[in-house]
Amino acid sequence: MKVPFTSLGALALVGSVSAQYLSKGWTPGQKVEDAPTAATYVPGASQTASSGGAPAPAATPFSLSSLFSLDKLLTSEPAVKLFNNFGINITERVQHAFPSKLWDDRIELITDDNYNDLIVNEPLTEEEEKERTWIIVISVTASGQEGISKYLDQMFDSAFNKSVIAGDLPNVRWGRIDYLNVTYITTKWSVWQAPYLVVLRDRGQSLRFYRPHNLRMQDDSLREFLKVEGWKVTKPWSTSFAPGGHNEYIMDFMATWITKIYNVFVKVPRWLMIVASGGVASLLLGFLHRGSEKQQPPAKSQPKPTIQITPAAEAEPVAAPAASPAPVKQEPAPAKRTSARQRKNKK
Repeated sequence: MKVPFTSLGALALVGSVSAQYLSKGWTPGQKVEDAPTAATYVPGASQTASSGGAPAPAATPFSLSSLFSLDKLLTSEPAVKLFNNFGINITERVQHAFPSKLWDDRIELITDDNYNDLIVNEPLTEEEEKERTWIIVISVTASGQEGISKYLDQMFDSAFNKSVIAGDLPNVRWGRIDYLNVTYITTKWSVWQAPYLVVLRDRGQSLRFYRPHNLRMQDDSLREFLKVEGWKVTKPWSTSFAPGGHNEYIMDFMATWITKIYNVFVKVPRWLMIVASGGVASLLLGFLHRGSEKQQPPAKSQPKPTIQITPAAEAEPVAAPAASPAPVKQEPAPAKRTSARQRKNKK
C-alpha cells in the first residue's frame, strides 16, 4: 500500500510535539476524565494577576424570602394589571407602605429608647456640656404626608450636610424624632402636632420650640441661626410642667401611661382596631342618646258620643211643654181726624 507524502509529514510533526499534550488513551477500569487538567484555561486569570486588580464581587446568593417578598409580588406586572382593573394604583400604595429612604442616615434618629443614652447621659466634659446644643426636627414625613413637613426635612438635611462639609458648627448635634413612632418624649414635651424644630440644651432641661412659620425655612438661614445662637433671643419653656418645674411629674406620669397604652394597641391589627372602635362608638352614641329615644305615649283618641236608648217603661216622664197664650186680637187704632186745610195741603 502506498502512503501519501502528506501523511508522512503529519506523522513527523506529531512525533516532534511534546508528550504533555498527548494522551495515552483509555484503558479498561480507568476513570473517565472530562477534560485534561494541564490544558485548562481560566479566562482573565492572567490579566487579573498581572494588573493587581481586585477579584470580581461574588454573586448575591439566591434567597427564597426575596422571591416571595410582599413588595415585589404586589408590584409585579400581573398584580399591577389586576389592581388597575379595580382602579387602584398599587405601585403608589406600595411606595407609601415601603418607603425607600426618607432622611439622611447620618442624622441621629431619637427614640424613646435611646433618648437618655444620646442626650441625657451623653459623655461630656464640663466645658463641652456648657457648649453642647442639639437641634432636633420633629417630623411626620414617614406617614406619607407631603407639604411643610417634607420641605422642612429637606432643608434640615441640606443644612446638616453643608455644616458637615464646612465644619462650622462643632458644638451642635443634629437629631430627628419621628412623631408617629415616639410617644414618651413628645407627650412629656407637650407636643401634640408636628412638624416642630426644637433647640435642646443642658441635657434636655432647657427646651425651645419653633413652628416652621416662626423661622426662615432655608438651609443657609438655619445654619446662620445656629452659628449666631439666635435661639438665645427666645425664652425657654418655663411653665410649671416644663423640665425642672414643680408639676413635671404630671407630664412624666401621663407620658409613661400613654406610652404603655400605645405599645399595647400598636400590636393590634389595624382592621381589628377599626371594627372595635366602630363598635365602641356605636355603643357610646346609643348611651348618650338614650334619653331622647324614649317613645312618647300615643295620644288617646276621644270616644265617639253614644246615644243611650232606655225602654219606654223605664223612661222618665217628660213634662209637656207649656201652652203658649192665645193671641190677643188687637183692634185697629181709630183714624186721626184731620182738618180741611190739612186735607187740602195733601192734595
